[in-house]
Amino acid sequence: MNTIRIPTLLLLGAALVLAPAGLLRADQTTSQATPSDPSKPVTLRIRVWHGDVSVHGYDGKDVVVKADSEAAGPAPRKDGMRVLSASSGYTLAEKDNVVTLEYAPDAQGGGSADFDISVPKATSVVVANSAHGDFACTGVTGDIDVKTMGGDVRLGQVCGGALVETMNGDIDVNVKELTQSRPLSFTSMHGEVTLRVPADAKACIRFRTHRGVILTNFDDKVLVTKTEITRHKSHSEAKAHATDGFLAPGAPKAGSGETPGAPATAQTAPRAGSDDDWRSDVRESIREATTEAADAAREAAEAAREGVEAAREGMEEARFQIQMTDSNAPIPPVPPLPPMTGGKIVSGTLNGGGVEIQAATLNGDIVLKKAE
Repeated sequence: MNTIRIPTLLLLGAALVLAPAGLLRADQTTSQATPSDPSKPVTLRIRVWHGDVSVHGYDGKDVVVKADSEAAGPAPRKDGMRVLSASSGYTLAEKDNVVTLEYAPDAQGGGSADFDISVPKATSVVVANSAHGDFACTGVTGDIDVKTMGGDVRLGQVCGGALVETMNGDIDVNVKELTQSRPLSFTSMHGEVTLRVPADAKACIRFRTHRGVILTNFDDKVLVTKTEITRHKSHSEAKAHATDGFLAPGAPKAGSGETPGAPATAQTAPRAGSDDDWRSDVRESIREATTEAADAAREAAEAAREGVEAAREGMEEARFQIQMTDSNAPIPPVPPLPPMTGGKIVSGTLNGGGVEIQAATLNGDIVLKKAE
């Protein structure tokens, strides 16, 4: 296993003695990793705590990383001593054609780093980013798997499969071509999803949004869709359910000792002139109670989703704290996004159907456009 440890050292010289605490200074480094077998595709795994990441394919064989990092100046010490240096660094390692880039800023000095990465075009990219930083990838033909807490995701010239999940950020994707058996899936809890596909692309689509709209500039003859609005039990269903809860005129009451078909007594006979009104009032009360219960359930579901988001953020921070304190400790996997139910669903076929494309948002629009 080839491992390169790239220190990013911030030296505070005499010229900075009188500078205020918290001053940032950028350091630039370049490193590369050579695949064990250049004849085989490469997989790039990225874990970045704080910073933007840009990946682009090129015709070379190595993975080339250019880092632009900033380390925060330390706060003044109570004993009056000055810290002359603070450091943060990233690790670039290669084993069996898997290149891993890991970055966590110094726990004491803080800071961030932006990465510009050149990879062979056939590379597959797997990203587990933190709560701060955008991710961009263009010109690779391998699959792309991105899970990020916060930040926008931009994919260009996509040719393979793609799976993108972000908690807070927009997703913008430009598809060069669709490949059979390599589906595309995009989920943003709080952000817009914009997809651009070739005009002649063949796909089966399924889009879902809760508090947004679904838009397209494809002709309705090319993109044939149907819309479904999922919701709680409708008024007609509630009415039918309410009717099921009442006894038909002349029917015996439970525990009354009466038998089916027995002549109606004074207690079981319908009340002329008032029975319909009575039933209508009861049904209306049940409908109102059902509506209130549905509203309460939706509020509880929203609170649960917010709780899951908060827990996920805490787990993600814990992952990188582990990484900062013990570089050899295994990093637990990123927990999945909470499932989204309900909302507005649009499904259909583009140019007769083909590769599966799905997108979902909680707060945001979904836009399907013709690629320019």
